[in-house]
Amino acid sequence: MAPSSLPRRLPLALRLKRMLPRSLFGRTLLIFVVPTFIMLAAATYVFFDRHWYTVTQRMTHALSGDIAFIVDLMQKSDNRQSTAEVVHLALTKMDLVVTFAPGRSLPDPLPIHGPIAVMLKHALNESLSNPYVLDMTYAPETISVEVGVPEGVYTILSPERRVYTPTTQVFILWMTGSSILLTAVALLFMRNQIRPIRRLAAAAEAIGKGRDVPWFKLEGSSEVRQAGAALMVMRDRLKRQIAQRTAMLAGVSHDLRTPLTRMRLQIELMGGSAETEELSSDVGEMEEMLNAYLAFARGEEAEAAVPVDLAELLNEITVAARRQNPAITLNAPQGVTIILRRNAMKRCLTNLVGNALRYGSRAVINATIDDQTATITVDDDGPGIEAKRREDMFRPFTRLEESRNPATGGIGLGLTIARDIARSHGGDVVLEDSPLGGLRARAWVPV
Repeated sequence: MAPSSLPRRLPLALRLKRMLPRSLFGRTLLIFVVPTFIMLAAATYVFFDRHWYTVTQRMTHALSGDIAFIVDLMQKSDNRQSTAEVVHLALTKMDLVVTFAPGRSLPDPLPIHGPIAVMLKHALNESLSNPYVLDMTYAPETISVEVGVPEGVYTILSPERRVYTPTTQVFILWMTGSSILLTAVALLFMRNQIRPIRRLAAAAEAIGKGRDVPWFKLEGSSEVRQAGAALMVMRDRLKRQIAQRTAMLAGVSHDLRTPLTRMRLQIELMGGSAETEELSSDVGEMEEMLNAYLAFARGEEAEAAVPVDLAELLNEITVAARRQNPAITLNAPQGVTIILRRNAMKRCLTNLVGNALRYGSRAVINATIDDQTATITVDDDGPGIEAKRREDMFRPFTRLEESRNPATGGIGLGLTIARDIARSHGGDVVLEDSPLGGLRARAWVPV
């Protein structure tokens, strides 16, 4: 197999990075949780390796020593009274129940499971010279040790607490409880810290979509408050800039319309001739260019964003376009509502449909919706545009048709206005090859 055909393994650091949570909440929580669990694991290891093991070992050796001591005393007792005293001392002083079965033999050894049973077995091996059978499940919370002697079998019952330390349960409960408490506190604090960031992200997204965002309460850390205040200040600056641009252009429009009106009046007073018709045509073209440029510069920014039925909007555009050319088809999902500046988006799509019908004999409008975007495509069967020139078509006053006749090539602002409106909604407009053989204009906006 050639080296190039071998599967390329990602570096370990990259693979670990892809496994990490992507959200700030998840990553910050991970910063709290991982050190906590590492600390808990280290504390647990130290506890079981040092405290629990040492204490349990000493307790098992103490029990095995008592058992060996009792067996030796019982073996050396030469009458019933001394034997009874040994049994009484074992019960009252050592908490051991001792019985003797003369003539009995030891049963088969039982399997040993668990660390405490293993440690007790090792301790009995060191203390007892006689054979024995250890039963850790003789009765609830009771351990049985049967020791074989020539005369019979001694059965010694010990409570489980003699080899079991309750600090284990206390330690586990304390570690588990503290971990849950610390995690809950971390979750609570992190949610309070993440909420202002999410609110800031939502506000920034809404501003990017051209929606009106009211001033919201600044919360969270000082850095988040500073970012929120900067975002609101930027919003106000954008609004002022747009308002100043619109007011300036409205003033320019008013100043230019006055001399154009006087020129048209003088042309009408001059009477009809070839020269006056050309002048009248030039004045009309100037007025049309002035109106188109004003609409482009204004960008319909003053309109509020409202819920819009997409199918209804597209049907309205289609009905109006059929007056120009009936060969237009619409495919749009029903019952889909998105937030748009309705008049602005209608102007955007009307420009795209108008271009398709101007340069092609038929047009097809398709609308699709997914979780994030609404996409509208307008296809025509016209001559299309070379790929290298498509981006230039979005520049103001750039026309595909080389003449300056607005009747054949328009003003050159249709695509510019369409893209400007789409981008003000947080989307865009691009030109692509159409399956009909002409040009496809694809507009999309976030939902």
